[in-house]
Amino acid sequence: MLERLGIQDTCPENGVASRMARAGPLCHHVAVTTVLIVDDHPSFRASARAILEADGFEVAGEAEDGESALDAADRLHPDVVLLDVQLPDLDGFEVTRRLTSNGGGPSVVLVSSRDGADFGPLVESSGACGFVPKSELSGAAVAALICLD
Repeated sequence: MLERLGIQDTCPENGVASRMARAGPLCHHVAVTTVLIVDDHPSFRASARAILEADGFEVAGEAEDGESALDAADRLHPDVVLLDVQLPDLDGFEVTRRLTSNGGGPSVVLVSSRDGADFGPLVESSGACGFVPKSELSGAAVAALICLD
């Protein structure tokens, strides 16, 4: 099912997202999941905010580049960072490595207008929970990658 949605599941829990997606409604045990949206295009940030808020997420903040994403994540402590792969300063893979390096950081879901296959093993090796193409972004797609049993 995840593959049909264009979602690349790379969480170390190996298959959790796949089991959750088959299980039906997602993340109902989580009252509100906070998200930091990171993208250099204001129009995408606005669209992502609308989509995620409509699906029950709370957008804690936005950032337009890698350095401001790291600062915002440190200040806001979001549960999830929705992170564009291509940013003007640091790429999304480096930002992900920095956010997840201590093991206590937020879950990271990478997005791009490009296909996930274009990035090869970089998504998995970065520490991100997975990848969603921008054109297929939904609350369910994000939830499928971040939910735990």
